[in-house]
Amino acid sequence: MPRFVAEESFWGLFPDSAIGVAVVRGMKTADEVSVDAAASIARLLDDANEAAKGHLESDVVSENRVVAVWREAYRRFKTKKGARCSIENLIKRVSKGNPVGSISPSVDIYNAISLTYAFPVGGEDLDSFVGDVRLGLTEGGDAFRALGEDADDPTLPGELCYRDEAGAICRCWNWRDGVRTALSDESRNAFLVIECVDPERIDDLERALDELVGLVERHLGGVVFAKRIITADNPEMPLA
Repeated sequence: MPRFVAEESFWGLFPDSAIGVAVVRGMKTADEVSVDAAASIARLLDDANEAAKGHLESDVVSENRVVAVWREAYRRFKTKKGARCSIENLIKRVSKGNPVGSISPSVDIYNAISLTYAFPVGGEDLDSFVGDVRLGLTEGGDAFRALGEDADDPTLPGELCYRDEAGAICRCWNWRDGVRTALSDESRNAFLVIECVDPERIDDLERALDELVGLVERHLGGVVFAKRIITADNPEMPLA
């Protein structure tokens, strides 16, 4: 039975962190989403772009707490030059008056949750995984091609990443998704993740995960197979 496992090397770096994970099956493909549902998702994303402004206490993006905690986190492991946490990239766009736009129904939903709660949120196509999915430090050389790129870019030694038996899934923890595993308009089964490194925001993490799966159920018709908050005391869950 395939599992998601957060490895000891991860907890050695982030013992007080928590990861909200949900496995959702039977989602509608993009062309199966109703006009009303698509309109609701569009409004959701618009509202989330507006809500994200509430997390901006400083005009300097890196000085905002929801970004600063991730800047500190990224100093603890090897990263590709210029890599930044996904939530920093979204918050920066909002701060510059460049709202996050539509990509696909499933991605729009998880981006809306990310913006609203100021957490990194991601999703992968569950059917693309090979064996267990693990989050931990890599020895380097894991196969990877980032979305939008034409060349392979393997992981670095000491880099923190999600990976399976075929290679990396998301590099530098939550920086870049790969072509092989990314959610697409045709994806029906999803692996959804929300990450938290601020122990004072665990309650927010739980609310964000509940809202995420609720929206996927409501708008995409997905059925939740498993949902769990992963911690050092509870570091794994089944995927099937």
